[in-house]
Amino acid sequence: MQRRTFLELGGSSILGAVISPTFSDLFIFDGKLKSIGLQLYTVRDDMGKNAISTISKIADVGYNHVECAGYKNGKFYGLDKKEFKVLLDDNGLKMWSGHTNTGFGKTDITHSMSKNWEAVCEDAVYMGQKYIGCGYFEIGERKTIDDYKRHAALFNTCAETAKKYNLIFFHHNHDFEFIPINGVVPYDILLKDTDKSLVKFELDHYWTKKANVDSVKLMDEHSGRFPLWHIKDMANNAERSFTEVGTGIVDYASIFNSKAKASMDLFFVEQDSNHHISPLQSIEISYRNLKKIID
Repeated sequence: MQRRTFLELGGSSILGAVISPTFSDLFIFDGKLKSIGLQLYTVRDDMGKNAISTISKIADVGYNHVECAGYKNGKFYGLDKKEFKVLLDDNGLKMWSGHTNTGFGKTDITHSMSKNWEAVCEDAVYMGQKYIGCGYFEIGERKTIDDYKRHAALFNTCAETAKKYNLIFFHHNHDFEFIPINGVVPYDILLKDTDKSLVKFELDHYWTKKANVDSVKLMDEHSGRFPLWHIKDMANNAERSFTEVGTGIVDYASIFNSKAKASMDLFFVEQDSNHHISPLQSIEISYRNLKKIID
């Protein structure tokens, strides 16, 4: 595809609000998934050094949509929303999902789930997002079950506001949500105490495996609550470290063949660290291997 450079389009005009597409038309063809997304946390260092060239390389690999993990104070990876939208558009990439945070302990954060949340939603709509969600709990905000009950209440509030913007609110898990606190599993609180019609979940299959949780069983027990997946693999070593998709021990063939796939809307390749090569080389290996699995 012929691409104009980002710098050449510095003055390009962009439409404001974007209507969310019908994703089933985009992702399913003859029973096969045809679209693969990338969680940009995988290439966070590259994005920090040169977002323009990194986005171009992501598109060159074959990814056609991304998930944001670099939104801060109204900017995306240090660029204002107009600039970042042009950059994505120039490379044929969509951004239908993005992570944010509760704002806990972050004195330098002006936009979060707890502060200027409507502005966060407005920015997400501008970018064309369908989903906006909580990507992580800081250590100090996940010590007690009461912490998780407060999170559940905040999720409900944020989800109600997000709905007004035609956005769907979600939470992305790690392994710690499945570690019992005084006999109670925190993730159960998040599922039970949130409005299932408003609050959805992004299931990270690496972290569930690390927590010894059966992803497929969990999705079956809470059907319809997991429209987003993180496709991340686990190395077959004592550290259970991150590795490229298709080179580890997570059985993605079974996951993609499960009935839970019917309610999955978007999925994103992610690799937090432990790149034996470079992150940009890792995402190419993951893309190539995942295509073999799902095709």
